[in-house]
Formats: sequence, structure tokens, C-alpha cells
Amino acid sequence: MRSSFIACICILFFALLSSCTRVEEEPTEQPFVPTPGEFDYRQEMREFVIRLSQYAETIHPNFIVIPQNGQELCSLNGAPDGPLASEYLQAIDGQGREDFFYGYNNDDEATPVEERDLWQPFLEVMRDNDVKILVTDYCSTPSYMDDSYAQNAALDFISYAADARDLNTIATYPMQPYNENDGVITSLSDAQNFLYLINTDNYGTKQEFIDAVTATNYDAILMDYFFDEEEFTSAEILELKQKANGGERLVISYMSVGEAEDYRYYWLPYWSFNPPDWMGGVNPDWPGNYKIDYWNSEWQNIIYGNDESYLKKILNKGFDGVYLDLIDAFEYWEE
Repeated sequence: MRSSFIACICILFFALLSSCTRVEEEPTEQPFVPTPGEFDYRQEMREFVIRLSQYAETIHPNFIVIPQNGQELCSLNGAPDGPLASEYLQAIDGQGREDFFYGYNNDDEATPVEERDLWQPFLEVMRDNDVKILVTDYCSTPSYMDDSYAQNAALDFISYAADARDLNTIATYPMQPYNENDGVITSLSDAQNFLYLINTDNYGTKQEFIDAVTATNYDAILMDYFFDEEEFTSAEILELKQKANGGERLVISYMSVGEAEDYRYYWLPYWSFNPPDWMGGVNPDWPGNYKIDYWNSEWQNIIYGNDESYLKKILNKGFDGVYLDLIDAFEYWEE
């Protein structure tokens, strides 16, 4: 009798102990929220883009602004279901995203699902708030390229399957652009495809480059302001706006705002040994590119706001918009 009583007590004790034991859950990624008084690198980038966009619109009311990567900026608390950064969303027309389905770890290799799952909710929020999503996947196997176009189209994203990471070729597959059309494209919302071609190394002259582009029917061209450090003329930009089939397209200039590039017109020779206070070290992945305090007024004056600024040069040449790279520079500073 005594032994039965003791056994019951033991069973009750271990049952109570078990019920009180907590099972640890797998940690989940928490949205970034700056603590009070902390420097908010994300908001600084938002405000940079907003002011840049406002400046452009005073000169060209329909000028297109497209940030690349950094899609988390659409949310004020870093969560896709958080409060919208409404002023930022109103300042941009599109959102570029690299490596969405292919190319994150290696070119011609599927991007891990867990990475895509982090980005997709933000991109869908932006899409649902009238921001056009432009995806650049890096793949060269025809079946992967077909898959990239199909999956992006299913999400109502337009895309380009780039067969070279250097973005120095016009992909030869498929033979015609996905969703090719002969329409007159006057706004980014009308575009059904695009070409990303910012490296002109494969072209001996500007005219070779122009001839190659005008032989295509892409709705939008993302290209550089320069051809081997030589500016394109307004007449050349106008020529590039013509599709081969008689339609018209958008011509949009690439511009890096999150890093300084030592091969650009604004670079001063002495910066290599005596850089300004707002410039940091070289990006080890991209020689010639330097980390910067992108919130610094001296840097922002190089980018926009005056007749000598990079953006004013782009506007003067008749480009339809600007494609802003290194928007996600805030990640470097947060780390």
C-alpha cells in the first residue's frame, strides 16, 4: 500500500515537471526596428531617394525612379505587414530585385527558397501599391530562363533573364523578348519586359551599341549614362527609344547612390590617397567602388540638386528615368 502511494506521488511529480518544461522554439528573423535615439540608416536612405525624386519631378514631372534591392524600405518597421513607408512608395515608380529565382549563390543556379521567401512579401506589398517590380535573374540555361520568366509573370513581375553577371550582353535566348509587343511605352506601368545592359565592353563604338539595342523590341532599357567614359548625346538617347518594330520604349539610366565609383566623372584624383571624410574603404567584391556615408550632404550634392549633379546630367540628356543601385547600403552600416 505504502509503495503504491509513493509510486503515485512520483508519477504526479514527473507529470507536473513535464508540464512545466518549456519547449524552445526555433528563432525567427525579427524585423529591424531602431531603438530610440539610434541612427536610422534605413530612414536616411528613404529620405535620400524621396528628395532625389522630388528634385527630378520639378524638372521632368513624369521622371521614373527605380531603386534596386533594399525592398524592406517599403515598411517602416521592417516587417512586410508593418506600416507602409507611404512617402517613399509615392516617390518611386518601380522596384528592382536581383537573383529572385536564379543567381543568389551562383549564376545559373536556383536561389534558395528561404531567401526568396524573405523578399517576396515586401515585393508583393510594393506591387499592390502600384510599384512595378523588375526582376533580374542570372541564368543561361534555356529551361531555367523559361522558368524565370514564367514564375515572375505569375506574380505580375516583369523580368529579364541575364545570361551574364557583368550585364554586357543582350541575351540570345529567347530569340524575342518575353511578352514582345509593338506598343508605345510611355510609363513604367505599361512595360511588359526590359533589358538590363549597363556594361558596354563588348561594343567597339557607341554606334555598335546603339545598333544592337535598336535591333530589339524591349519595352525598357536599363543602361549606363556613359559609353567608356563618353557621354551619350540627347540625339542618341532619342534613337535608343525606338524599337525595331516601330514601337517606342523607355530609356533609363543606371546610377549608383550607395557607393562611390573611381571611374566616374565626379571622382577627384587625390581621393585615392586623401579621401573625403564621408568616404570609407573599397568594396572588396567590386574594385573601384567605395563605401560612403550616403546621408552626407556633400555626397548627395554630387548625386542631385544642382546643375553639376549626376541626376541633372541624366535629365538633361533626355533619359526617362533613373535606376538606383546600392539602395541596400543600409545593410552594411547596420552590421
